[in-house]
Amino acid sequence: MVRNSTISPKKLRIYNSGHLIYVFRHSFSRRNFLGGLSSSDSHISRRKHEQSAVLLPVTPTGHKVFDEMPNRENRTVETSFMFLRDVLRSSMMSTEAETPRSIHCFALKSGFLQDLPSSSKLLTLYSKVGDLVSSLGLFGELKVKDVIVWNSMITSLNQNGRSMAAVGLFVEMIKKGTEFDSTTLLLAASALSSLNLSNKCPLVHCLAIEAGLVSDPSLCNALMNLYAKDEDLSSAECVFADMVHRDIVSWNTIVTKCLANGHPWKSLNYFKSMTRSGQEADNVTFSCVISACASLKELPLGESFHGVVIKSGYIPEAHVSVANSLVSMYSKCGGTDAAETVFEQILCKDVISWNAILNGFATNRMFQESFGIFKEMQLVDRIQPDIATMVTVTSICGDICLPREGRAIHGYMVRRELQSRALEVINSLIDMYGRCGLTRQAELLFKITTDRDLVSWNSMLSAFVQNRFTQEAKNLFKEVLSEYSCSKFSLSTVLAILPSCESSDSLIFGKLVHCWQLKLGFGDNILSANSVINMYISCRDLISAFLLLETISESRDLASWNSVIYGCASNGHHSESLRAFQAMSREGIVSHDMITLLGTISACGNLGLVLQGRCFHGLAIKTLRESETQLQNTLITMYGRCKDIDSAVKVFGLISDPNLCSWNCVISTLSQNKAGQEAIQLFRKLELEPNEITFVGLLSASTQLGYAGYGMQTHCHLIRRGYQANPFLCAALVDMYSSCGMLETGMKVFRKSGEKSIAAWNSVISAYGFHGMGEKAMEIFKEMRTRMEPNKSTFISLLSACSHSGFIDEGLRYYNQMEDEFGVKPVSEHRVCVVDMLGRAGKLREAYEFIKGIGERQEAGVWGALLSACNYHADTKLGKEVAEVLFEMEPDNASYYISLSNTYVGLGDWEEAVRLRKMVEDKALKKVPGYSVINLSVS
Repeated sequence: MVRNSTISPKKLRIYNSGHLIYVFRHSFSRRNFLGGLSSSDSHISRRKHEQSAVLLPVTPTGHKVFDEMPNRENRTVETSFMFLRDVLRSSMMSTEAETPRSIHCFALKSGFLQDLPSSSKLLTLYSKVGDLVSSLGLFGELKVKDVIVWNSMITSLNQNGRSMAAVGLFVEMIKKGTEFDSTTLLLAASALSSLNLSNKCPLVHCLAIEAGLVSDPSLCNALMNLYAKDEDLSSAECVFADMVHRDIVSWNTIVTKCLANGHPWKSLNYFKSMTRSGQEADNVTFSCVISACASLKELPLGESFHGVVIKSGYIPEAHVSVANSLVSMYSKCGGTDAAETVFEQILCKDVISWNAILNGFATNRMFQESFGIFKEMQLVDRIQPDIATMVTVTSICGDICLPREGRAIHGYMVRRELQSRALEVINSLIDMYGRCGLTRQAELLFKITTDRDLVSWNSMLSAFVQNRFTQEAKNLFKEVLSEYSCSKFSLSTVLAILPSCESSDSLIFGKLVHCWQLKLGFGDNILSANSVINMYISCRDLISAFLLLETISESRDLASWNSVIYGCASNGHHSESLRAFQAMSREGIVSHDMITLLGTISACGNLGLVLQGRCFHGLAIKTLRESETQLQNTLITMYGRCKDIDSAVKVFGLISDPNLCSWNCVISTLSQNKAGQEAIQLFRKLELEPNEITFVGLLSASTQLGYAGYGMQTHCHLIRRGYQANPFLCAALVDMYSSCGMLETGMKVFRKSGEKSIAAWNSVISAYGFHGMGEKAMEIFKEMRTRMEPNKSTFISLLSACSHSGFIDEGLRYYNQMEDEFGVKPVSEHRVCVVDMLGRAGKLREAYEFIKGIGERQEAGVWGALLSACNYHADTKLGKEVAEVLFEMEPDNASYYISLSNTYVGLGDWEEAVRLRKMVEDKALKKVPGYSVINLSVS
């Protein structure tokens, strides 16, 4: 036991740090530092005060001078002073709050507080135990402060999360003219970095240049880091270029910061310069250059660096950071087998290793393997999934629409309390629920989140837009505008809200968003411009879309052209889609891809241009490396709409692994081209689980065949699978039953269906009209008007019903009300119904005047309806006049010649009838034959 302060420093130094602190506490535990010493140590107290009075003179300013103290002869004071310093040095490893306070009291009582090295260490000790108040108090007590004391106080503030106060203290230090060193500037740079005030880096840099401190590598490294954080890579490179002495940290800083600022090639070039300079790389360098290869997706280069790592003596399996970078690199470059091999060989896997392989599988759409890795990860005791893990797994659930698994992941997060730790987790959950169609769950989670950021708002906007809640998306966007200042908005906000403008009603709102986007400075961003082009096309403002495409002529890319080509094809502007493709080809700057061909082939199908469609088919075979199933499905649909079912079936046969969409396309093609029997036979070969679209195709085939047996079997299939409530299937069932003569059964299906689509209402109106029950059809129309607005197809069915039932006045009234009262512009199909209605009633001249009164050139179908009426009523004079018009419009249509010939036969004019038949034979024209279907059931 040490009983007095005269123990020699040499003896004290033999104790380790723990023993020395113990000695200090035991020796002075009975002393009352605030009120003097205990009575038993009064002789020590008197002697100590006497010695202090002699050896520690007071300066005119009132503080004791320490500079001469080591030269004093009194060994007691020197021993106590050395004892204090030894205790301070030994206490640096202590984390007990009482230790610095005890030392502080001893220094204060002994008069050693103004010793600057001791005070600096005491400041550091207070900082380590988190006693910032005492640090500030001690700093304020010091009358004389050198640069080390200032640095210690700034360090204390930085370590305790008071970066703004640290910057303030640095500014105060500069204002007072206190000399600073490179450490001071290094601490100031660290504080600015913590406050995201990297734009103030030039001020620190200027101070360093003025003071001649730029030769310090540590300071230069900090300046490079600060410049790069502010995305000022050129300034960081200038600092690096001016460095005389570069250490490994300097090289690593410039290599990593080039990569972080999106310049992986620069990162690799600096690595080359580093190897030429003779500086050996470490695990940080290798991790960075391998990550650069991953960013560039340069697999051969990444494999070369893998070899360099091994050759340099680094064993990736032992250096986890290097191995993790290799796993990520191989995954991003598509080498999942190599990534898995590296992962399996890692000796001590950390959570980053597991996240790297998990994310690698997810990136390569190996979702089954991703869930397997996640499950295996949970079985490792010392590894627990972190926030990055959960964000990746949640994203997978959203990508492949797994709402059940997504909810389970959400529950797991709640149990692990991960949801409350990071907003990033909540944002990923909102995004997942949105992509899985669970909009209300996403909205609930969004509303209960109090500290949401802009990502939260963007995720919720996307969830509304993806699930067709366009009005809710627009309302939420207005809330975003009131919540944040314009300077904080991101491009993601623009990209999230623009798809909500999907009709001409939203054009004004879309233009406002476009103006807002230009105001924020996103006008030059090509991704933003492409989204605006899509918006204008969806809103049917093609002039603005093409004008914007021309405006960005200097920067437009393939995505810009695809926005126009595919967008026009998807929104019914098929001719404009093909013209845009021609313009792109003439320009010759960019080449087409699969998206381009999807748009052009779809446009050809809708326009019935089979020859052009075949050309694009050949272009796809010639230019695309692999035949994508989506492209082949589009080809099947195109050939089907062009009535080339043989080519459609051939394309289907070439698909190595047809998905359900492929089967649906070919079944629909066969049923729409009056090959219903073949469609049903093909369905019997289907090994996949059918969906609603499959059954719509089958019901269409049954309707075309006119055989209720197939339709009833299909009805049973969809009931077993729970699709009977689908409103589109309800419409198809009504059509099928009414076409097969089972009107009452069709009406039962309609009445029992819950949600009724407008297609179902139209089918019922058409069914009553087809069976000559015009009054019922009009009653259904009145009932429908109370629930929804009629559309173009509604009036086709209604006018057809009036025509079949002879309700001329009612039919004409509905036709005249279409545009004025219901906003439905009449098209050719409506006019055919009116002409047929007047023709059936024998009002041929009124029908002729109706066509002439329209004012614009009518399609052949309208005149064809009048010709049929003339044939029925044997009006040869008008029929011949109408036929002349049709012969000019469609000279190769045999039906018009045959119809007029039959009119002459009815009047006994055989010579003219034979002449017309002879014309058909001479032109080798063929009329599509009619046919009847008889179903034979063998018992």
